[in-house]
Amino acid sequence: GMEKPSALFTDTVSQLEVLLRSETWDEIVLASQNKVTFKDVAGLSEAKQEVEEIVSFLKNPAKYTELGGKIPKGALLVGPPGTGKTLLAKAVAGEADVPFFSMSGSDFVEMFVGVGASRVRDLFRQAKEKAPCIVFIDEIDAVGRARGKNPNMGSNDERENTLNQLLTEMDGFGSNSGVIILAATNRADILDKALMRAGRFDRQISVDLPDINERQEIFEVHLRPLKLNKDINSEFLAKQTPGFSGADIANVCNEAALIAARKDKKEIEKQDFLDAVDRIVGGLEKKNKIMTLAEKKSIAIHEAGHATLSWMLEHAHPLIKVTIVPRGKALGAAWYLPEERQLTTKEQMLDEICSLLGGRAAEELFLGTVCTGALNDLERVSKQAYAIVSYYGMSDKLSNVSYYDSTGSSDYSFKQPYSEQTAELIDKEVKTLIDEQYERAKKILSEQAEGHNKLADLLVEREVIFADDLEQIFGKRAWTSRTEELFQENKKLNEPQLPSEETE
Repeated sequence: GMEKPSALFTDTVSQLEVLLRSETWDEIVLASQNKVTFKDVAGLSEAKQEVEEIVSFLKNPAKYTELGGKIPKGALLVGPPGTGKTLLAKAVAGEADVPFFSMSGSDFVEMFVGVGASRVRDLFRQAKEKAPCIVFIDEIDAVGRARGKNPNMGSNDERENTLNQLLTEMDGFGSNSGVIILAATNRADILDKALMRAGRFDRQISVDLPDINERQEIFEVHLRPLKLNKDINSEFLAKQTPGFSGADIANVCNEAALIAARKDKKEIEKQDFLDAVDRIVGGLEKKNKIMTLAEKKSIAIHEAGHATLSWMLEHAHPLIKVTIVPRGKALGAAWYLPEERQLTTKEQMLDEICSLLGGRAAEELFLGTVCTGALNDLERVSKQAYAIVSYYGMSDKLSNVSYYDSTGSSDYSFKQPYSEQTAELIDKEVKTLIDEQYERAKKILSEQAEGHNKLADLLVEREVIFADDLEQIFGKRAWTSRTEELFQENKKLNEPQLPSEETE
């Protein structure tokens, strides 16, 4: 008689049958209570405007077609992680009242050949039946990566077929009016050129990290559900969180609530938010890490070095606090509020390098020896110095030459774009630059030795000191920071939605 086919065989066949049946995608129907609307999207005013327009195309196409315009095929949301790309798409789904299909780029990828392409076909077939509708593909770089030039090295046929199918569906021979495609990625640089052209993604909407006023708006959204102490204001929190993304801010608010609950409080206080920010930026406090008094003293001298210099240098970031409580991997830290600026001058970069070198300079001056604690400072100094010399063309011997490759397609990966002699010259210039700043740091510190040592002693005693303590020791800083100015201007305008005029 015939042998029964093995279990593995029947299993594989049934799996194949399932895969080859045409895929149907669930249309997302958001229940009215968790509908995300544009009200929930704080901060991203420009991106929001672009996306709102897409919704109005769908609701009221006649307005645009009467003038002979065509409705755009697609929009690509680009920006760093956590800035709200998917949130914007959800808001579109909530506002548009049209069917909304949502998937992630990796949904198309499967172990069997040809499945990706067929899924793309099914998706668009379904979308056309439901038109007008929106298709949202999150993390599109999973399928949209640029096709390799090199046929035998690392090209991925399966992904490329999927991509080709996507290209023809989006703007090929057939028409698919009424299907608008939204896609999100944080790696626009690696997407295929053919995918990015007009007619497929007509619009690129960039979703950037929020600035200080946008952070304030985002905080207001996330603070709404929390039980707060009355002295908490979103303005203060926005100041404390430069460089945070929307997702980070949500995380801060949640951490603060958890910290307050852990302390059995009835409401969340300012300190809980500060602790939450510290925890997210710096990692967990390690109060019980064993440190000898000598080590503590050495860390205090190091951190006081940073603090003193940043107080004395005009362009260094203004200091918030210095601490010698170990957190995460760091033994101590000086916390700054980085300026939010669009352009950086050479002086600003040199001042930053100088204040980064302050830690080691202080050790050498006041302890007579240097230790390994400055590793992170030196790494940042070296990177910054190489950038000054070889990217920004700011050094004397190599002025106005840049060896920076912004395309990201590193044709440079195997060879440097410059000769051996230039490489030597770059190294020399970098070394000179760093040495000059180190000498400058030591000079300032020896002039301010008395204040510095007061500061270090205070640190050993209190473990954390704030900008006010520095003011008592060194007197007021002669300069105000850009962040402060922005806030003052904003207060005058009294209109949070009008960011102050900036010169580019």
